[in-house]
Amino acid sequence: MTTADVRDPAPQAVGAEEAAVDAPRPAERLSALAQQHGALVTLVLAVLAAALTFEPFLTADNLQNMALSSAFLAVVALGMTFVIVTGGIDLSVGSLFALGGVLAAWGSQYGTAVALLLPLAVCGLIGVLNGVLIARSRLAPFIVTLAAMLGARGLLLAVTDEGSQTYLVDKSTFFAALGQGRLLGVGVPVWIALVLFAAGALVLRRTRFGQYVYAVGGNEDAAALMGAPVARTKITVYTLSGLCAGLAGALNAAWLVSGVTILGSGMELEAISAVVIGGTLLTGGSGFLSGSLVGVLLLKVIQNVINQIGSLDSAYQQVVSGAFLAVVVIAQTWLGRRGRRT
Repeated sequence: MTTADVRDPAPQAVGAEEAAVDAPRPAERLSALAQQHGALVTLVLAVLAAALTFEPFLTADNLQNMALSSAFLAVVALGMTFVIVTGGIDLSVGSLFALGGVLAAWGSQYGTAVALLLPLAVCGLIGVLNGVLIARSRLAPFIVTLAAMLGARGLLLAVTDEGSQTYLVDKSTFFAALGQGRLLGVGVPVWIALVLFAAGALVLRRTRFGQYVYAVGGNEDAAALMGAPVARTKITVYTLSGLCAGLAGALNAAWLVSGVTILGSGMELEAISAVVIGGTLLTGGSGFLSGSLVGVLLLKVIQNVINQIGSLDSAYQQVVSGAFLAVVVIAQTWLGRRGRRT
């Protein structure tokens, strides 16, 4: 036997052991699969159950209404996903959604460009202010965005004379067509939401900025040591959240052809629920936009089923959504602990 024959097996054995150590364990794989695809499986089951139970569920009109109502929440959830992945929270999006709608309706009298740019500018500026206070002054996101929520609602009341003034959108304008028009039988807001999600997923998964978002949410101190621009990343994601809320409000105003002042109440909680149900961890560092989109659709299916039942009041939508969110968070926590123990 040669020297080479004696020495060759050892590196192979070491390599096999390293591969075994590096390979994900069954519990870890189960946890990852549940986090990534649990909401999708639940959505498919919910749709099948609703289709078999309620005959009107799969009608074109019902699906169109669900898709449109999902589009506005989805745009808000898009920005919220970036914020939560960094480990933050944004409670101001509901008020910004309402403010964006009112500003868009008011600005529509001066043309489509003003109707779109005005809410984006104002809501984006509030997002910038949120990000600066959180990133530079190191204030708690909960407190900063809660103050922004109250401030945006106050600005809304000031613009609408304490809510007594409702601005209307001319149905013949291009701006109204953005909300009420259809392309290939599907509402234009739905297409806009899908395009934004595709672009957002590309940014989050394939760009350096997306890597910074995950790094900041995973471990802010470690991200700073690696050279990631932590403050700039936080300011950017809160700005993006404000822009998304303002755009969603503008599209909703175009759909309703008016700036309704009472909208947006509780929308921040719906957006957070959709993002978390979709698999994004509230602790940050993990999440994906496709899951948030699934979370939005799942919430809307549940709400639609409650409406189909007819005998249940709309308040049950919040009860079911809250209970479902609690179950998802508990499941995420349990799977995470189980994966760390094994």
